[in-house]
Formats: sequence, C-alpha cells, structure tokens
Amino acid sequence: MRSATLPRFSLKGWPAEDIADPYPVYRRYRETGSVHEGADAFYVFGYDDVVKVLSDRNFARVSKSTEDGVPVSLPVPPEFTALRAVVENWLVFLDPPEHTRLRSSLQKEFSAGVVLALRQRIARIAYDLLSRLDGRVDLVAGFAAPFPIMVICELLGVPSEDHERLRDLAVALQGASTTRTGDSRFVDAETAARELTEYFLDRAERPGEDNLLALMTRIPLSPDRLVGTCVHLLTAGHETTTNSLAKAALALRTHPELLADLRDHPDLVPTAVEELLRHDPPVQAVTRWSREDTVVGGTAIPAGSRVVALLGSANRDPARFPHPDVVDVHRPADRHLGFGLGIHYCLGATLARAELEIGLRALLTGLPGWENAACHVEYAGDMVFHGPARLLLDLTDRPEGTHP
Repeated sequence: MRSATLPRFSLKGWPAEDIADPYPVYRRYRETGSVHEGADAFYVFGYDDVVKVLSDRNFARVSKSTEDGVPVSLPVPPEFTALRAVVENWLVFLDPPEHTRLRSSLQKEFSAGVVLALRQRIARIAYDLLSRLDGRVDLVAGFAAPFPIMVICELLGVPSEDHERLRDLAVALQGASTTRTGDSRFVDAETAARELTEYFLDRAERPGEDNLLALMTRIPLSPDRLVGTCVHLLTAGHETTTNSLAKAALALRTHPELLADLRDHPDLVPTAVEELLRHDPPVQAVTRWSREDTVVGGTAIPAGSRVVALLGSANRDPARFPHPDVVDVHRPADRHLGFGLGIHYCLGATLARAELEIGLRALLTGLPGWENAACHVEYAGDMVFHGPARLLLDLTDRPEGTHP
C-alpha cells in the first residue's frame, strides 16, 4: 500500500538519531499498514506477514531476473569479480537444492554437542579480552568485535596470529553488502575478497586434523564454494554477534534493574539473551524475491518484486508481543525473529547463543564498574547490520577495587 501521510519507506539515508533508535519509525509505518511499497521494494512490517515472507517458498533468496547473466539479487556490481565470486557462494544467497545440500553438510558442525565442547574455550576468550580493558576503552573494538572473530577462527582452525588480519578483511568485505555508502566500499571489499580467497585456498591445501576447514575439504565442494562458505561463516558470525553484544551492553546500562537482576540470578541469562535479541536484533532486515504474483498483508506483490522483511519491526509488533518496547526477561522466548525463520534460519544460532550467553556473563562479572562509566556511542550508518560502531567507556574513574 501507499500511505498518504508517510513518505516512501527506504532503509537508506536515515539520520543518526533514527539509526540509533529505528523503532518509532517502524511503528509509524506498521500502524498505517503491514506492507508499504517503497521506491525500490515492498517493505513488510507486521509480524505475521514477515513470517509469511520468510517461510513461504514463493519468496526466494535469489532473483530470476539477471543482469549480464547474474541475478540482480546479488548486491555486487559485475566489475568486482572476486567479490562476486565469494558472495554468490554464500549459503544465504543460495536457494534449494544447492542450499539444502550445503546446509546439511555443515549442520552437524554447529550442533549443540559441538558448541558445548567449545564453551570453556569461548569463556576463556571472553574473560581474557575483558581483562585487558582499562582506562579509556572502546567496548566494541576491545571486546564485542574481536570476541566472535576469535571464536569462529578457532572453529575454522585459523591460527591465532591471523585473527586480527581476518577481522580487518571481514569488516572490509561486509561493508559492501549493507546499506552503508561510500565510494570506496566495493573497492575495499574487492581487495579483501581477493586476499581472503588466496588465504582460504592456501589453508585448504594444508588443513588441520580437527577443524571445520578440514571437514569442508572432505566435502565435494568447488574451490569457489569452499572459499565462499569460509568467508560467509567468518563474516556472518562476526558482525551479528558484535552488534548483539554491544547492544546488550547498552540495554544493561539503561536498565540497571535488569543488570542487578541478572547478577543476582545468573540462571536468567539465557532468557535475557532471547529477549534482547527480540527487543533489538542485530539484523534489521532481510531481502527476498517473489517468484509469482501474490498478496501479503492485503497488498498485491507482482512476480519478480524485491520484498524486504523488517525483522526489527516484526519483533516489536504488539499483535505478537504485548508491550513490545519493554525489556522483560521473564517474557516467554516466543518465536522472535532475531535469527530469522524458515530454511535460512541462522545456521550458527546455537553457537551465537552460546557466545552471547558467555559474553553477557563475562560482562556481568569480568569488568566491574563498566556500567557506571562515562559512555559515548556512535552507530554505524547501516540499517541492515545494525549496531554501535564505537562504544567508548571511561574506566579511569571506577571506584577503588573495581579494576580488573
């Protein structure tokens, strides 16, 4: 539908204050209608209709329309060949049957048993990172960003001396697949894609005996599919967990009663993770393409249309979650969409939950006084992968005895 009172919706060009808190914007559109036709897509705001888009096979991840034989759903201009070769092999950009085969090959490597065996190592990484923080620090750069990269690198079998380099390459590459702007973002991502391709092909020739990369070399994958999968695991797990941890820290600072409750009752941490993912998810929107003419939320959507499901809006829909703007850790974890839904439900959700639970526990006990430190927040200019780019804390004035 088109609203007579609201401008065409878009995820680009938002002012900083709305990026930091997009939920009032979503609410204004959602209250007018569940689906709005924007300049470049149909945007879906209501919970039930977002669920339909994510779970109905009529909505595909890859468009049938092409430019120069390449699906227009791939967010990479054709001249950036290395970047396109990497991205088009990401699991998230595949539809069945290719998606089904690759996902089934990887599924058991992210099982609860595998993650359980990693928990002690994940905790050691979290507490070690926090122990290094003192003075004036950036909680994103010092903790939330390196933490998931170090975990996924451990899962992939990447040597520790390569972690920082791979994080820098992951950040450069991820910048090309979002709503961020900038003349150099595709150039930087192309350079990162070439380096990552070379790195993982080299590692594939000499994998370790007990890591995910070794497994993938035993699965019949083309070199491009192998590299694309490694890069996808590296980047997808990095930015989403980073954003979730940073936003969890902000939520705890603004809800001191919740922070105290979690310290007194650490068994609430798992349900707190689910509620925080519902309340402020790290991925705000996902794109699908309609295969046939259809109707969603009373709006006719022609075949071949781009459809954007707004997870952030759906998770605040009062028709599904009573008092949705309230953080309530006693709320049932009632099928929030923080990890998506359907065949593209996050492959690494079990690992991500473990990282968030362990990271949150570490914040509660491993960095005393951080919640009362002077704070400055800067959000990335991104309405897809959504979260603080910097979370600056001044730990120099913490009370005596609270230093690590």
